[in-house]
Amino acid sequence: MFISNAYAQTAGAATGGAMSSLTQMLPLVLMFVVLYFIMIRPQMKKQKEHKAMIDAIAKGDEVVTAGGLLARITKVDEQYVSAEVAGNVVVQFQRSAVVQVLPKGTIK
Repeated sequence: MFISNAYAQTAGAATGGAMSSLTQMLPLVLMFVVLYFIMIRPQMKKQKEHKAMIDAIAKGDEVVTAGGLLARITKVDEQYVSAEVAGNVVVQFQRSAVVQVLPKGTIK
């Protein structure tokens, strides 16, 4: 009486359901590809270079630590490195704390 009858609409022409879902996913996939090439890939490359540098550390190398300490390597262990900071002052730190290997003769 007060409520009118609701009738379903007739089915329209079939739309390309697979095509529309593909076009909806395309921006997401494109953003992931851009993110990979701008952020993830360069970071992985940098980590690989740092690991190779740490594995190549040898006695006599001059290095810079993460704390900014300049030192000459005196002893290399599997995980730790002993380095001379000044005359007869030897410190021990983790290999991963080495940020850069300097050219020979940099430290006077």
